[in-house]
Amino acid sequence: MKVIVVGSGGREHAIAWKLLESASVSHIFCLPGNGGTACCDRCQNVAIEATDLEGIRQFAQAQQVDLVVIGPEAPLAAGLADALHALNIPVFGPSRAGAQIEASKAWAKALMQEAHIPTATAAVFTTYGDAVAYVQSQGAPIVIKADGLAAGKGVTVATTEAEAIAALKRAFGGEFGAAGNQVVIESVLEGQEVSVLALTDGRTIVPLLPAQDHKRIGEGDTGANTGGMGVYAPVPWVTPELMQRIQAQILEPALAALQGRGIHYCGVLYAGLMITPDLQPYVVEFNCRFGDPETQAVLPLLETPLLEILLACVEGRLDSLGALRWRKEVALSVVMAAGGYPGTYRKGDVIEGIPTALAQGVQVFHAGTRWQEGQWLTHGGRVLNVTALAEDFATAKAKAYAGVAAIHFADAYYRRDIGYRILEA
Repeated sequence: MKVIVVGSGGREHAIAWKLLESASVSHIFCLPGNGGTACCDRCQNVAIEATDLEGIRQFAQAQQVDLVVIGPEAPLAAGLADALHALNIPVFGPSRAGAQIEASKAWAKALMQEAHIPTATAAVFTTYGDAVAYVQSQGAPIVIKADGLAAGKGVTVATTEAEAIAALKRAFGGEFGAAGNQVVIESVLEGQEVSVLALTDGRTIVPLLPAQDHKRIGEGDTGANTGGMGVYAPVPWVTPELMQRIQAQILEPALAALQGRGIHYCGVLYAGLMITPDLQPYVVEFNCRFGDPETQAVLPLLETPLLEILLACVEGRLDSLGALRWRKEVALSVVMAAGGYPGTYRKGDVIEGIPTALAQGVQVFHAGTRWQEGQWLTHGGRVLNVTALAEDFATAKAKAYAGVAAIHFADAYYRRDIGYRILEA
């Protein structure tokens, strides 16, 4: 089989790496890929950007590929899956209509309310003045969300009214482009966040292991929000009984609501959840794709071939696949970022030590890297994901950070406390 993986991040490297475990995969084209996928056996980077829908469509048709896996949200929201379906090319990833569940927070909130899915109370605004008046009437803390795609930077959990109003000014002032033309203002949910990535063929929905991301740049979950600074999986206190409630109260109702709107949703339905102290799950947000960095911790634990699962989704037979098989281990992944991230950062620094880290038994997933003249260079804010598997979290953490210590590039930054919640517990 020939497969296209669309995207250039750590998530896409992990997807390609996992697909290559299947001997039936003869070749993977990564569009555009990164420095890690450039060096994978049976893998080829192609200089077509993830948002170049026409370029991807033409390439997929010319290569007569057997499957396209779409990693990022932007091409899904732009309708890449629809364009490929029109050519009868099998695609894992929802249509443009389905991708609205991430591309518009207001649309997703309306769907949740319609399906009686537990979530924070919210109001939607299209003018700055009305939004400010609402904040002043509600007080703080309060959550401000740009409605559209904002690369993970459009959400502010404001602890004061002034902070909330400043967030509204940024959104309506154009910081996020068209994504900020409408905002969703929500009440604050208390508890711990958990990511549940579920795979669906449009009729059946199957969750993967729960994971816990660390979104803030600073240790102890302080500072600015990022795309994610590290993750571990599974989450031990997310019990089978709680997973059954997530399935019954959130995943299945969401899929049914999508069906009710005439949307055939094939792909990942990613539920970003807040689990309250009394273990009640609430949806913070839905995403329409694999999480990043959650994928880099979850997929290494998966024993069922990923290709087998994705084909079952694409072919509408997920219900016949049986229970997924998992390794009896835990995973912890640390993000190494460029200094200055999530603000301004430099590109083009030489990365050294990756072979040494790999020799220590960790997996290094490339995110913001490129391969040039026989060496890896930094090429993004989040540069690498160092993932370790072990029998327990303390061992996995020690192993992951030993891998991190072996890798060097100028001004590298990483949190030193990934997994602190579960280790303290």
